[in-house]
Amino acid sequence: MSIDPFYKETESIYTIKTWTDVIPGLKAGITSRHGGESKGSYTSLNMGLHVGDESSDVLKNREKIAQSLQFPLDTWAAAEQTHGSRVHEVIPLERGMGSTSYSTCIKDTDGFITSHKNILLTMCYADCVPLYFLDKHTGLIGVAHAGWKGTAGEIGPAMIHGFIARGSRVSDIEAVIGPSVCRNCYVVDDRVLDAIKKVLEDGNDLPYNLKEEGQYHLDLKEVNRLLLLQSGLDEKQIHTSGYCSSCSDDFYSFRRDEGKTGRMMSFIGWKEL
Repeated sequence: MSIDPFYKETESIYTIKTWTDVIPGLKAGITSRHGGESKGSYTSLNMGLHVGDESSDVLKNREKIAQSLQFPLDTWAAAEQTHGSRVHEVIPLERGMGSTSYSTCIKDTDGFITSHKNILLTMCYADCVPLYFLDKHTGLIGVAHAGWKGTAGEIGPAMIHGFIARGSRVSDIEAVIGPSVCRNCYVVDDRVLDAIKKVLEDGNDLPYNLKEEGQYHLDLKEVNRLLLLQSGLDEKQIHTSGYCSSCSDDFYSFRRDEGKTGRMMSFIGWKEL
């Protein structure tokens, strides 16, 4: 049995231990739902400024994580996530965008790439799939948000193309698929399944099974893994977390919590050494 790439460092933070333990200056992982100030449906470490929670509580939560990671809020970059496949390269002038106000987020973006130091790339989730990317040779890092629409829009392959356009070789790119809803907890209809079928190449076994007429259990993590393989990555370049956001009380789940819930935050960034 393979070791999960994510390790629970504290009650509030899971890190990609296989990266952060061996690569000086790299911070990468995801927050849990515990150890924060939010109340009610958002209890307690809600990181989303756009879900109806008290912004003052969210900012306290963000400040706590900023201190833990030693990445001040004015170094964060956050996105207005639209379930699309737009990838944006974050530059130093964009540090702080979306970190304390949703209105200042980088617009219409579900994928971030950078090679600059002292920028923390962030995305928010509550069941959707976090995708992390690293090229140790060029120093490029990236993170993406893949719900079913973004997955069908091939956000994962768009990230790979973004790395290649900036000097990476496919053989040097590592990818990690983070905690998100599992196959048993994720039921979709024909519309979703048809959209997924269109982007998977013939010969790929579709990772779903019939629940009842017009309803299917879909493994969204596996769909993203297959799309990364189609983009040229090898099996050994991709590592998938077994953590399910819906099964585990450590995470927020839009489906389990019936739509009113908080958000975890993925993060990846280079610290100046």
